[in-house]
Amino acid sequence: MSTDQTRVIGVGVISLGWMGNLHARSYRAALDHFPDESVDVRMVAAADASLDAALRAQAVHGFEKVTADYRDVLADPDVDVVSICAPNYLHHEVALAAAAAGKPFWIEKPMGVSVRQSEEIARAAARAGVVTAVGFNYRNAPALVRAKSLIASGALGLITNVTVRLLADYSSDPTGAFTWRFEKARAGSGVLGDLLSHGFDLGHYLVGRIGEVCAETSTFITERPRPSQDAVSHFSAGTGPLAAVENEDHAAVLARFENGAVGVFESSRTAVGPRAEYTIEVYGTAGSIRWDFQRLNEFQVCVGRGSSPYGYTTVYAEPGDGDFGRFQPGGGVAMGFDDLKTIEAHLFLTSVLSGEQLAPSVADGWAAAAVVDASERSVATRAWATVAVVDGVTTYQRPVAEAH
Repeated sequence: MSTDQTRVIGVGVISLGWMGNLHARSYRAALDHFPDESVDVRMVAAADASLDAALRAQAVHGFEKVTADYRDVLADPDVDVVSICAPNYLHHEVALAAAAAGKPFWIEKPMGVSVRQSEEIARAAARAGVVTAVGFNYRNAPALVRAKSLIASGALGLITNVTVRLLADYSSDPTGAFTWRFEKARAGSGVLGDLLSHGFDLGHYLVGRIGEVCAETSTFITERPRPSQDAVSHFSAGTGPLAAVENEDHAAVLARFENGAVGVFESSRTAVGPRAEYTIEVYGTAGSIRWDFQRLNEFQVCVGRGSSPYGYTTVYAEPGDGDFGRFQPGGGVAMGFDDLKTIEAHLFLTSVLSGEQLAPSVADGWAAAAVVDASERSVATRAWATVAVVDGVTTYQRPVAEAH
């Protein structure tokens, strides 16, 4: 890392699929949108088990070195920070190795295939004293940052109940190939970890800690064809023999927040109709807000019970709401998913430079995994389950004025 006025951070990215390439783009985009931070990035190393994938990333993003072994990235003295974008079953191994190497890391969720793995990652990072980031990018939507401020101000009154739905169709095709995502050993849970971990984090971020849950899960497509030699993802059609799906397609979770609010969480990866219908509704004694990722630049708010006219008003994100002004000049001009990842990259880089945990931390990832774990225990026992308390440094309770 450079000690000049403009500090240069050497970046390594591990696994260069869609998400790895998005991380690489986001580092560069963060420099464009936050030019006053006096930081530059050096794209040092790309690692992928498929060397061809690493070479393609080198051609696009300008990595200086490529390798098929992620250990080469962690051992490289020119690499200051690491992005971990490998499949779920490799997160634990790579994250522990990154912590042991003293490399701050940005990891995608779920961090591990179990709450135990997530805890071990969080504890390893704490022992090593490295700052981290977890891919809870929906927090960064400026409309949600403004909604959080509204909730924190008391404008909605006492928060009574929360509804979160994350409905997607990415596994709705029964001919979709059987990949690691459908294996318990390599993916852990299904939609609970893949999508509802986002929902649980948003619940933590907007309302507070979830204390206990009662859950039910279902697997609707119980068998899938094994992939052909060319199939690389669950979006690819399988042509081989059928294999049994080992984790859930759908989850429904009833939750009690520590502050007394009630939560209803639902998620599906096999919904026919919704593409990425990720919504959150927060209700209070004096008002409510509604947000939908498919319209991420706005939210609906109703404040003032009995007021006239009474009903919802659409509020558009605008400069002053989160980091909106870094991307667009005025309300009504849209930001997108990749912009949320750019903010995430900025938070990670700023955390590394300042030594202060500003990005969602591995403790936040552990906290979401703890809710997933409690949900799985509830399904097994058909009873309410207590969510274990994590002892790491979570960021979801930081006042909104300090969030960015």
